[in-house]
Amino acid sequence: MRNLSVISLGCDKNRVDTEKMLYRLRGRFAVVADPSDADVIIINTCGFISSAREESIDAILEAAEYKKNGKCSKLIVTGCLPQKYGDELVNSLPEVDAFLGTNDYDKIAEVIDADKPVAFLSAEPRVEARERILTTPPHYAYLKIADGCNNRCTYCLIPSIRGAYRSVPMEDLFAEAKRLVESGVKELILVAQDVTRYGIDLYGEYKLVELLKKLSELNFVWIRLMYCYPELVTDELIGEIASNPKVVKYIDIPLQHIDDDILKKMNRKSTERSINDVIAKLKNAGIAIRTTLMTGFPTETEEQFSHMLDFVKTNKLRHVGVFEYSDEDTPSSKIKPKVPKYVRHNRAKQIILCQKNNVKEYNESMIGKTVKVLYEDVDYDKKLFRGRTYDNAPDIDTYVYFRSVYAEVGNFYNVRITGFRGYDLIGEVINE
Repeated sequence: MRNLSVISLGCDKNRVDTEKMLYRLRGRFAVVADPSDADVIIINTCGFISSAREESIDAILEAAEYKKNGKCSKLIVTGCLPQKYGDELVNSLPEVDAFLGTNDYDKIAEVIDADKPVAFLSAEPRVEARERILTTPPHYAYLKIADGCNNRCTYCLIPSIRGAYRSVPMEDLFAEAKRLVESGVKELILVAQDVTRYGIDLYGEYKLVELLKKLSELNFVWIRLMYCYPELVTDELIGEIASNPKVVKYIDIPLQHIDDDILKKMNRKSTERSINDVIAKLKNAGIAIRTTLMTGFPTETEEQFSHMLDFVKTNKLRHVGVFEYSDEDTPSSKIKPKVPKYVRHNRAKQIILCQKNNVKEYNESMIGKTVKVLYEDVDYDKKLFRGRTYDNAPDIDTYVYFRSVYAEVGNFYNVRITGFRGYDLIGEVINE
């Protein structure tokens, strides 16, 4: 049996696409972690911003070296990068044997078997496979409830790559989730470009709350919501998160900015007032909030940035991610004046420092408290077990490191917090 190595870059939605490709190749390959041992290498790329494209190209060139000097006989590039830049890539990367866009994952077996270079870059979406081979630890999995986006934020490439918003029928999602829970998944993480818009294209109305109720019939411990647009975080949704014991009291809302003028130029539908209203309601309901902010959008003044920085200082959200604006092939590239790169970078650093202080204050408040932790791994350098609480999503948020006589991956433990180190909490298991 030949060896296969898959490198999945970018977001967790890309990861789900990778898992579905792996299912289509089940039984044909032995999957190996080290690409130097692989006969076939697949790179599922991200093309969202320039840094992601650079990472993708670097991964392709590195894999090309394995093909040139190692045992790799076929190199396949899939995902957002070829979907957006397919013709350019075909001409500039002759080392690649096949390119598949985001609508052509179903052809993965066909291109592996092809005896000549091929490219499938369809404009029209196809019906997705629902079966997957998980690449996450067995206790959690992502459920992609929709693809594409209709929001048309002026800085975002996603609609031009992924197309219009397309919800997955609820019965298909329930069947997929049922298979996941039967396989041992305890935490289900709902993802899409815009989770809150779920159902509007299929049913003529928003159906996220109904979907949450339906998924809660299954034996998950945690159901988590990512990528919720603030204007669609309704009282009904907040009430469902607050009252449903299966839904973790956590929500990811990418705000991007707080200044009304910048939000308008971004083509965001929210305003400072509507954002503050929804933040207040979520806090009153005891729901932990993660957000993402952008620095250096064209025309952003020092005053507008300071306005956003004050928002971070005042609201003390549980998690704040920040990234610097970069010009893409989008309407925002035509907006002037541009903010210099060093200014964008310096503003991002200020947000990071502010949030670091917020986290320190939060961590100090947690000392002496007991939290429920989902154990995931051992940190051998720290000589501690590592896990997550309800208010931490995988990979992007913080951890709880703890001491225990024994812990089993995927199980929950009560941990008393005794201190912290940087962003992460330190504790010890009680009632063993």
